[in-house]
Amino acid sequence: MDVFLGIGIALAGYFIGEGLKHINNPKANGKNDIMLIKERDIHFYIGHFLGITQAEAKHLAKDLTDLPHIEINGKRYVQKHILREWLLTLGEEHQAKD
Repeated sequence: MDVFLGIGIALAGYFIGEGLKHINNPKANGKNDIMLIKERDIHFYIGHFLGITQAEAKHLAKDLTDLPHIEINGKRYVQKHILREWLLTLGEEHQAKD
């Protein structure tokens, strides 16, 4: 019994320590952000990332045919960090054309 208690305390200390390492660095887990966004909600995140209105984001979201997505049970999802990277490359391509 004492062994399990000791292991539990050691694991708790480890996880608390790892959390404290990242407390002042909010982007520490940015690449591990695998949140799935439903296709119908993509315009909200596009508006948030780009700082545009919902109407503009909905207009832009209609042209997302080349956006990498995951299909689960017939529904399309996009990982949040992939959407962010895709928007950045889209912006860079648009700047290169100008």
